[in-house]
Amino acid sequence: MATLINPADGRVLGEVPETTAEGVAAAVRAAREAYEQWRETTPGERARVLLRLADLVEQDAEELTRLEVEETGKPAAVFRDGELPFAADNLRFFAGAARSLEGTGAGVFSPGYTSVLVRRPVGVVGSIAPWNFPFVMAVWKIGPAIAGGNAVVIKPAPTTPRSTLRLAELFAKAGAPEGLLRVVTGGAEVGRTLVTDPGVDMVSVTGSTETGRAVMRGAVDGLKRVHLELGGKAPALVFADASLEEMAAGVVMGATYNTGQDCTAATRVYIERPRYAEAVEALRETLARVRPGDPWAADSDIGPLISAAHRERVHGFVSRASGRIVCGGAPMDGPGFYYTPTLIADVDQSSEVVQGEIFGPVLVAMPFDGEDEAVSLANGTPYGLASSVWSSDVSRALRVSHRLDVGVTWVNDHLPIASEAPHGGVKGSGFGKDMSQEAVREYSVTRHLMIKHAAPAARDSFRPA
Repeated sequence: MATLINPADGRVLGEVPETTAEGVAAAVRAAREAYEQWRETTPGERARVLLRLADLVEQDAEELTRLEVEETGKPAAVFRDGELPFAADNLRFFAGAARSLEGTGAGVFSPGYTSVLVRRPVGVVGSIAPWNFPFVMAVWKIGPAIAGGNAVVIKPAPTTPRSTLRLAELFAKAGAPEGLLRVVTGGAEVGRTLVTDPGVDMVSVTGSTETGRAVMRGAVDGLKRVHLELGGKAPALVFADASLEEMAAGVVMGATYNTGQDCTAATRVYIERPRYAEAVEALRETLARVRPGDPWAADSDIGPLISAAHRERVHGFVSRASGRIVCGGAPMDGPGFYYTPTLIADVDQSSEVVQGEIFGPVLVAMPFDGEDEAVSLANGTPYGLASSVWSSDVSRALRVSHRLDVGVTWVNDHLPIASEAPHGGVKGSGFGKDMSQEAVREYSVTRHLMIKHAAPAARDSFRPA
């Protein structure tokens, strides 16, 4: 049994059982049976289920908000007014994408034959979702897989399972076949069992880079397709011609959203040297206005970190840092696992706080001289998920953006996303895309049909003597 703790006050919410190996196998078998039916449905039928699910999500907003806020500690307004409507929009996008997943007709590549390329579902997808965005990430995994004709067995994080369990209830209510979506609960052992089950054709994981490596090892024997959205260490490159007021607002939002527990969070700020001191001060002033507090209070900007252990981990990074702590840098007093928004300046590129994923409301700032050094520093970590470039020079912004080894670069902003735009990284941040039409393609395979033409010689053979 996993004990669920409210990170805002340390209160025990309840317990959720750990699915046994037999339970995981049964879930996969049920998904396989449902898949055999679902794979033959029309795109329109799949779209109708996803559209009904989106409506039910909106109708169930109050309950979903309660579950998400209690388990994650994020401000209720952030989830209710932002993440939940966005998840519903994702589902509606995937409903439309289900009707646009087309193969291609091709010409004659070999004399006497016509080739046709068709897209077919992969099969049963074993999905593992993270604790930082449990509901949205479950939608990102379930939506495109179902749109593509697959079945899903999903394992939410052991600390945040209830919104995913509720989503499965709504999915059944939307008219999905029994077994098409199954939820298994528990920790790493349940995940290993799911990944290695021979009935799972593809594994989709959002989590740390270490988790991604473990999943890849587990998927090797079965030669399973693997989709990984992993850690990040997003740089923000601030050039001397940037608006520092806009930069500070955007970078601080990018660094503290979800209490910094976001793989795309702004974590490293590289500032062109002539305005370095001025920019650091602007960041300090803006961070000082971020209000940690009760997730249900209207004036709370951020909530707590997910657990006491994670807060200790974040503080360990900060306490070992060799740079100058400009503000914050300590756990907050009182109940819950709160941490002060923190800025550390004058750190070295090779230091732990620059190279490691802290996953908390912690920014580090460093100066640079010129575009080449800015790009080198930005690319100088194992990660490659997100970045931002701040400049009033459009040519420079485009020039620098094209040189960054990341999945997404924002110009003069940090964090905005859209259902139509792909999300995913390179290097240690994994591979594969969430959201967009590309996500639906991730959960499909291309098949080649080669059709022989009726030749005159064949027709002659049927003529009477």
